[in-house]
Amino acid sequence: MSLSRQGLKRSNVVLLAALGAISIMGAGLSFFVSQREFQQVSAFAATAPLSLPPDGIDVDADLFFPLANLQEGNSQQLAQATALWNSKEIRGIYMSRYRITNNADEATIRNRVRYYKQQGINTIIHGVWGNGCPMYDSGVMLKTFGSSRCPNRFQSQWLDWMIDEAHAQGMQVHAYFEKGIKLDAGSPIFELARENGWFVPGVDRTYPSVDHYVLDVENPVVSQFFEQILAEFVRKYSTIDAVQWDDYLGYHAAVGGNVDRTPHLTGFVQRMRSGMKAANPNVSFDICHHNPYWGARYFAADWENWGADRVFIQAYNDANFYDELGYIERYEGVAISDNQLHRLGDILNNSNIKSVLIFPSAGDPVSAARRVNATITGR
Repeated sequence: MSLSRQGLKRSNVVLLAALGAISIMGAGLSFFVSQREFQQVSAFAATAPLSLPPDGIDVDADLFFPLANLQEGNSQQLAQATALWNSKEIRGIYMSRYRITNNADEATIRNRVRYYKQQGINTIIHGVWGNGCPMYDSGVMLKTFGSSRCPNRFQSQWLDWMIDEAHAQGMQVHAYFEKGIKLDAGSPIFELARENGWFVPGVDRTYPSVDHYVLDVENPVVSQFFEQILAEFVRKYSTIDAVQWDDYLGYHAAVGGNVDRTPHLTGFVQRMRSGMKAANPNVSFDICHHNPYWGARYFAADWENWGADRVFIQAYNDANFYDELGYIERYEGVAISDNQLHRLGDILNNSNIKSVLIFPSAGDPVSAARRVNATITGR
């Protein structure tokens, strides 16, 4: 079920009280409210009178519903909620490649890592690559394109500081290769790629807000560049815990006509992973993609044959959440957006879902992490 912000505002006050009654432990009752129960309560709340303060409602109060009803004497309920959350192997949050790297100093980066630890997050999935360039100094990039990094401001040690602090806090850092093999016209290598014929024909409009152009991994220059850049990265950052690629590692069915690019993409990813493992066998090669049917059918991404160490299923289409559960339970976990925090009850109650990754839809992981914590703890 998808709720509008106005609908959420209308139902918030009633839901906060109703969820407390529903979420009490009892015979045959789950500790957390389920999605079906949530729908029933929402239907009732939609008919309740709406009462807002003169200046509207708190920016976050309409976006989450506590799963634990914390009132005096409910410390056991808080402990149970926290235990279920902590039982998930990876409790991750995504950060854009610009989020922490914006010329932040060491103290700022270390403090931000500690903040996410306080919110119950144990894994930071931070962008290190995107739109054709790395967010670190790369010899491969310099040799290939004459520039060693993306043209934005960041201190060269930012990732070293993040990894060091995360490990000190018992957390992990996963390197997120944003945009994968796709570029937009703002990429510093866009014109060079276009002039050299490195794109497959057509424009990828999977996401209507931007035109993406997809690099042809059948081209040996493109293929070798990515293989080298990944191997270089895991050597340079030898204590990184994982790298992750998502559905941008794929060719949308509408791009390039009726051409089967699946075997070329599979061979490319297998070579890229093998080279990475040869450079540093301790790093996990992870995928966060559409379910295997959709990935292979609509993105030429037969990722079941890529040799990934871990796979997380994207479930951003909220209407299909229950349809995705079979896949989610089969693999390492699920990725949802921070607009889907009402799904946490179902996720945390399901012991077959091993991990959960949160994608901040508005690009604000600070607020998203705080709302996740509030959703679980009620405070």
